Amino acid sequence: MIPEWLSNGDLPPGVHFASWPEIEIRLAFNPRRRQLLAGFRRACALLGRAGCRLVYLDGSFVTTKSYPGDFDACWDIQNVDDTQVEPVFWDFADGRAAQKRQFLGEFFPAQLPEGATGRLFVEFFQVNKLTGEPKGIVAIRLRRRKTG
Repeated sequence: MIPEWLSNGDLPPGVHFASWPEIEIRLAFNPRRRQLLAGFRRACALLGRAGCRLVYLDGSFVTTKSYPGDFDACWDIQNVDDTQVEPVFWDFADGRAAQKRQFLGEFFPAQLPEGATGRLFVEFFQVNKLTGEPKGIVAIRLRRRKTG
């Protein structure tokens, strides 16, 4: 469930799991945000086909900002078939320009370290880059674990 935003526009600290309908209702509340969500969904479909089970959504898209420029996301690399991952998800050239062209946002492997801080991307995303304070991100399950 996506909680209410804090007074600074961030989500409360933590990872907040949400369904696609909840993300649509809470985060895609204008044409620009619907456009960004469509790009995010296209990317998630490709990652899901490669076996990705979980994607974390961040950036101004998960804040109260009315017209975010893009979104930031990181994807769980565990149990992913590397041969099935589209090359664009590993293309970080020119500030991830290919990802931005294709999806309108940026994707990073969740369990790899961010360059400047050394924190794993999933941890890096949970810190407000301006204040250093903890903040929340949204997670969506692409695939359920098989049981039995």
